[in-house]
Amino acid sequence: MAVYTSTKKVKRPEKRFSLEKSNVQRNIFLLLAIAPPFGGYLLFTLYPNILSVYYSLLNWDGMTEPVFIGFQNFIAMFQDQFVWRALSHNLFLFIIVPASVVIISLVLAYLLSYKNYFESKFLKLLFFFPNILSTVVIAILWQFIYDGNYGLLNEVLAFIGIDAGNFYWLGDERTALWAVVPAWIWGSVGLYVIIFVNAMDAIPKSFYEAAIMDGASDWTLLFKITLPTIMPIVRVSLLFLTLFTIKGFDMMLILTNGGPAGATDVIGLYMFNLAFGEGTHSYGYASAIGMLLFVILITAKAIMDRYMKKRGIDY
Repeated sequence: MAVYTSTKKVKRPEKRFSLEKSNVQRNIFLLLAIAPPFGGYLLFTLYPNILSVYYSLLNWDGMTEPVFIGFQNFIAMFQDQFVWRALSHNLFLFIIVPASVVIISLVLAYLLSYKNYFESKFLKLLFFFPNILSTVVIAILWQFIYDGNYGLLNEVLAFIGIDAGNFYWLGDERTALWAVVPAWIWGSVGLYVIIFVNAMDAIPKSFYEAAIMDGASDWTLLFKITLPTIMPIVRVSLLFLTLFTIKGFDMMLILTNGGPAGATDVIGLYMFNLAFGEGTHSYGYASAIGMLLFVILITAKAIMDRYMKKRGIDY
């Protein structure tokens, strides 16, 4: 008796069910992974920014009932000479600090990466040391350096034959803003030295070997090979330094608190003192200045994206 068997494949819906179940589990996992940082962004970044827009339209000191005044804070801001003075100081720092930090960091990183000094590891640690310190420690350290009575700077000048007397560098309107610059640069260079060293170490050595065989000098290697190759990293570094220079105020707050007579006041510090300083608290006006600062940061970012290369040399 012949037995006939069917060769038709039987569908197994349980596999599809298992696949759908795994997709659901994956989506749940992604949701749980994304929810905390996204919730933190909404709560601590987006929500305060939206509130700042609302506060900028109010006359409010944080205690009494707020009064809606529309764009009066913005009109007063553009007529405020202290805002423009603070912005001029930001512009001064913007021109000097980012370029100085990047240039010094590039030169030091190049020497550490390609000269193979015996002390390279120690020098990397030495350059990075300021980044281990907090801004408060760095500022207090430079206050001691600039002190008129027992400051290191005056002692060094006296040693080389320049008698500065008891001149306090942070207490004079002519020198206070200039004196802030070395402290800011010293506190920033080390991090970017390490970043640039790692970027340079990733460049194939064959590039340099071929150029050296053709008689290229150290400066040619730096400007024709190293810089074009790591330009995306240089661009990002300049972007971070620019944004930090424009909105940063903690170093200035501790060193001088905007003094003497507003000679070192910057827009972030001016805004902070309006909102939280002694005397009348003007949260509405400070929020309007915050909106101006936001526009300046976005504009600076757009300009850098427009005129700086986003890609380096492909190899």
